[in-house]
Amino acid sequence: MAEGADKTDIRALVTLLAVIFLSIAGFGVVIPLLPFFGHAFGAEAWQITLLFSAFSMGQFLGEPFWGRLSDRIGRRPVLAMTICGAALSYVALAFCPNIVLAWAARFVGGFLSGNISTLQGALADMTPPRERAAKMGLMGAAFSLGFMTGPALGGLLARPALGPAGFHLPLFAAAGFGLAAAVAVLIFVREAREPDRHAPQASRLEALREAAAHPVISRILIIGFVVVSGFAGIEATYGLWTEHRFGWGPRQIGLAFMFIGAFGALCQGVFNGQLVRRFGEVQVLTLGMVFMFVGMVVQCVSLNWPMAMAGFAFVSFGQSVCFPNLTALMSRSAPPHRQGEMLGLNMSSNALARIGGPIYAGQIFSLISPGAPFALTAILIIPALWLARQVGARVKTAI
Repeated sequence: MAEGADKTDIRALVTLLAVIFLSIAGFGVVIPLLPFFGHAFGAEAWQITLLFSAFSMGQFLGEPFWGRLSDRIGRRPVLAMTICGAALSYVALAFCPNIVLAWAARFVGGFLSGNISTLQGALADMTPPRERAAKMGLMGAAFSLGFMTGPALGGLLARPALGPAGFHLPLFAAAGFGLAAAVAVLIFVREAREPDRHAPQASRLEALREAAAHPVISRILIIGFVVVSGFAGIEATYGLWTEHRFGWGPRQIGLAFMFIGAFGALCQGVFNGQLVRRFGEVQVLTLGMVFMFVGMVVQCVSLNWPMAMAGFAFVSFGQSVCFPNLTALMSRSAPPHRQGEMLGLNMSSNALARIGGPIYAGQIFSLISPGAPFALTAILIIPALWLARQVGARVKTAI
């Protein structure tokens, strides 16, 4: 009986990781294209970075809504609805005639893609608390593999010389990945816990007050916000920065993200679990932020593209071990029947960071220098390190 249950758990885990891979691959197809997609409409740098922020604004609104709904009606129907809807948003983006409607399509796509907390909740439902950091690392590895495959495919399929029409094929590919993920959810995903349809639902403001009063969750939210806002700013300006410094186009940027995605998958799928078992979540979180700091500094002062890629690899390792441990600490700190809600609040906070990050990064890129976003991100990591030490002092008594 136990052996059969173990096989079922393994199948459920593999299916969920496959769904994550397909969803993120579809999302990743679009990342290296957006700067050039915006250029096709004659958009300026700040308008292009708003394509990233519009998606994150949608996620900010969607994450707590979908996470709370998944606690009540189950993870499976929420995942099927949101993944299918997000796939259709890529088709809509392909046919947008101007930058304003492109913003609208990205916003809707972001709202429907606000299901990361639901995916995290599904994984947490099937995983004992002590194993969650390692399993979140596997989830992160699936993210990284998707983020490796998607940008490389997007860069290879894009034809910027054709104008907006040159981006139709990669956007259709993104939609195809999403629809495949939705089918996988409907066929293979099963609920690991009974939905609680009658559980009292706190408003977002009440949930935020509870989180702010919690000695661990409050600090995790702040650390995540600081780190994610800086990283999102880099992500939004990276294409513009490499174009300015090295004359790169969609293909080179897509291949760079492919390399970083493969490295990130290795870090999350292999190294994170081993490091957590030896040192614990808080120490590994701190180590990740130190690596991010070093990587940002190296990229800021890089003299050539190999040096810049080395810095990017440091950042990739850092964020690869930061995010699963932040999520694991959040999951362990939240009551079981509130996991979707609290993970949704966490992802909503991250989405808010992704709104602000590209906006201020685009401004300082244009007004100060192309390397300014790297310098600012490094500065933001310093107070986050101090907060991580506070989490370490409180985590044993809070959980």
